[in-house]
Amino acid sequence: MTYESELVVERREFAAEGVLALTLRHPLGEALPGWEPGAHIDLLLGPGLERQYSLCGNPADRRAWRIAVLREPAGRRGSPRPKAAGGSAHVHEQVRTGDKVRVRGPRNRFRLEPAARYRFVAGGIGITPILPMLAAAEAAGADWSLLYGGRTRRSMAFTGELAARYGNRVTLAPEDETGQLDLAAALDGLSDGTLVYCCGPGSLLDAMQERCPAEILRVERFRPAEQPAASGAEFEVVLARSGRTLTVAPDVSVLDAVRAAGVEVLYSCTEGSCGTCETDVLEGTPDHRDCVLTEQERAAGETMLICVSRCRGRRLVLDL
Repeated sequence: MTYESELVVERREFAAEGVLALTLRHPLGEALPGWEPGAHIDLLLGPGLERQYSLCGNPADRRAWRIAVLREPAGRRGSPRPKAAGGSAHVHEQVRTGDKVRVRGPRNRFRLEPAARYRFVAGGIGITPILPMLAAAEAAGADWSLLYGGRTRRSMAFTGELAARYGNRVTLAPEDETGQLDLAAALDGLSDGTLVYCCGPGSLLDAMQERCPAEILRVERFRPAEQPAASGAEFEVVLARSGRTLTVAPDVSVLDAVRAAGVEVLYSCTEGSCGTCETDVLEGTPDHRDCVLTEQERAAGETMLICVSRCRGRRLVLDL
């Protein structure tokens, strides 16, 4: 059962220039669901205005959740479905201490896997899911280091917290001081048993995927690597729980076809980047167009993100 509730904004503070950190608590003091490093929640800001933000606080603290929101005045750039207003601008301008905000989650598609050694690379607001990973790696006694870049030192969130807790394990690399991140140096000398975790803008993730072996690299994208094509050949979707068969037209997504048939499903971003609409595939071969599933998960074909992915063939049977 997915947790959804109204939480109170207990604290509102700037973690960096243009980065607003919010601490959320249950209005009655109830414990919040547990989570692991890499998890995110949805902020349900209004009709058609839902955004995902990584939890960047302490997973052991069941009393509060912390998120950080980078202000993007133009709203979500590059979205295939233009938004009436930017979610980040809404949070910065309208959410105040004491306000209630509706949340859903948490969900995790970026889990920290056990390893003897880690290399963490973060760009900009991509530091948010990495923060609790560092604490977990430290607690586990793993050997780790972090390379953290941003436009300027003022725009990089939580730098004081990082320096105070971890010292020289963290390398800060503001672009206006040091130039672009030296990824070659960050990935030099990787020994067996090392996992590499990276989160940040698409250009950073693309560069990491070019330089780092896929089997040891774990990334989380805030947006798809490429805008997924919304169209494709017509096909059928069978809803296994009801036995209904739907026809998905070339210019209609599976999600839209399912919702038009009156079937309620959870969804949020509609662009294949949040994982909310992930659905089990019982028969057929999905045409994956998301940026959430790993290559192994895509090859297995056991789930798909129905907001963007389609069918390689004429028929899919979904657990809906």
